[in-house]
Amino acid sequence: MAHDYEYFKREILALTTIDLNAYKENQMKRRIDTLISKRKIVGYEKYVAAIRADKALFEEFITHITINVSEFYRNPEQWKMLEDTVIPDLVKKFGRNIKVWSAACSTGDEPYSLVMAFSRHLPLNQIRILATDLDKQVIAKAKTGLYTEKSIAAVPADLKKKFFVKVGPSYKISDEIKARVDFKEHNLLKDTYPTDYHLIVCRNVLIYFTEEAKAEVFRKFQKVLVKKGILFIGNTEQIITYKEMGYDRLSSFYYVKL
Repeated sequence: MAHDYEYFKREILALTTIDLNAYKENQMKRRIDTLISKRKIVGYEKYVAAIRADKALFEEFITHITINVSEFYRNPEQWKMLEDTVIPDLVKKFGRNIKVWSAACSTGDEPYSLVMAFSRHLPLNQIRILATDLDKQVIAKAKTGLYTEKSIAAVPADLKKKFFVKVGPSYKISDEIKARVDFKEHNLLKDTYPTDYHLIVCRNVLIYFTEEAKAEVFRKFQKVLVKKGILFIGNTEQIITYKEMGYDRLSSFYYVKL
């Protein structure tokens, strides 16, 4: 029947290029059903018609299904390893022109954290981060650079003092940090990947993907990393078959391309 979830997935793929088959079905279907119910729309067919006709509803749908939970220096002990070990090693191996990609960057917390972490080792004008996300609304928010106190809670005190200014109840990140990040729309499951990166950061995103989709993304990351380049992932996203994919493991969340 046209009202079922298989129909819905086909229509969404045609409409948005987002392949819902790549996401864990029970989890994603529950999120979508909640949103449809909230809008008091009955059935997938009517909801597809509604988001086709209403740009605001369409953008709400994209934002809702691209799960955006982010904060600066999330899991601080992992960022400490980045600052103390990973970045110095990368600079030693590859020099100062390190290519960094923050994939599925959400509201900018991660790429801006990367700039600050690199600023301990390189001048700001030598730091360049590519930050990509599927959702243009979160990219717009990232470019604005306004964050809550909770969002920046884990930022080291010296960096917080240096690179943030309080604006009402929010905190605005400095323009000199913002200038080091290039934001672009990108679909990890569909679009061509950028190449020759020394560090790729993709954290707490792939947990929503099926095992097959997750493995495909890890393989693609491996292909676009330079030899001895590093992949930094979330600590819930361990790569079990990392050797078969061409990685060695530095820790449960850092992998190096062989």
